[in-house]
Amino acid sequence: MSAAIPDFAHSLIERDAQGVYTLAIHEAKSLNILSTRAMLGLTEAVRWICAQDDVRALVLRGSGDRAFVAGADIHEMSGLDPESARIFITHLRELCEAVAHAPVPTIARIPGFCLGAGMELAAACDIRLGGRDSVFGMPEVRVGIPSVVHAVLLPALIGPGATNWLLLTGETIDADQALRWGFLQFVCEPGELDALVARTVAPIVASGPRAIRSQKALLRYWTTSSMQAGLDRSVEVFGDAFTTSEPSEYMAPFLARKQHREPK
Repeated sequence: MSAAIPDFAHSLIERDAQGVYTLAIHEAKSLNILSTRAMLGLTEAVRWICAQDDVRALVLRGSGDRAFVAGADIHEMSGLDPESARIFITHLRELCEAVAHAPVPTIARIPGFCLGAGMELAAACDIRLGGRDSVFGMPEVRVGIPSVVHAVLLPALIGPGATNWLLLTGETIDADQALRWGFLQFVCEPGELDALVARTVAPIVASGPRAIRSQKALLRYWTTSSMQAGLDRSVEVFGDAFTTSEPSEYMAPFLARKQHREPK
C-alpha cells in the first residue's frame, strides 16, 4: 500500500496508479519563484518521492501555466551578504542535486517562463518538454550576479557557444531555439503539454522498472566516467539484469508474438 502523501512547503504532490508522481511547485502568483522556504520544501518533497517503493517516474512542473520557474527570489537575494549568499545558493544546489540523483526518470513540464534557477532545475531533469510559449534565459548577470551551480550542466546539454551566449548576455530564447540547441526534447502547443507528458511517461512505465532504474544510473555514470570505465560498468549492469526474472518476464510477449507470426 502506498504511503500517505505528506505536506511540504510550496509543494503539491500527486500520484497515479502506475507510480507516476507529479510535483507541482506551488507559489501564489504562479511564477513559482524559488525562495529559501520553497527550495527547502521542494527538496524534502523530491527526496520523499524518490524514497517511495512504487515510484516509476517524476514529473516536475509549476503551478499553473504562466511559468515552470521564473527564477530565484530577487527580493530575498537583494538582502544577502557573502555568507548568507553561499547558504542561499547551496539550497538551490541541493534541490537540483535531489532531482538529478532521482533513481527514476525525471521529466520537466515547461510552459511560460523558465529563467535562471528554473533553467538550472530543468537542466537537472532527464527530459525537458516545452510549450511553444515557453521562454528560457539565464539573466543573472543583468542583476549583478553570475550564473552558478547547475548552470554547469549547460555546456554538455547545449554546447559551450550557446552557453556562453546565454550566460554572458543574459538574453532570452524562445522554445524553438531551445529545441534547436537541444535543451528541449519536444515542443508542442501550450494546451497539448499534458498530453505530451503523458505520451513520454507511458513507455517508461510500460518498461521493466528495474531496467529503467539501472539505465538511469548507467546514464548518470557515463556523464563522468572514462570510455573504458563506462564500458566496464555496462557489462556488469547487463549481467546484473539477469539476476531477477524481469528480462524473461518482459521478453516473453515479444517471443510469443514472434512465434505467432512464424509459419507453421
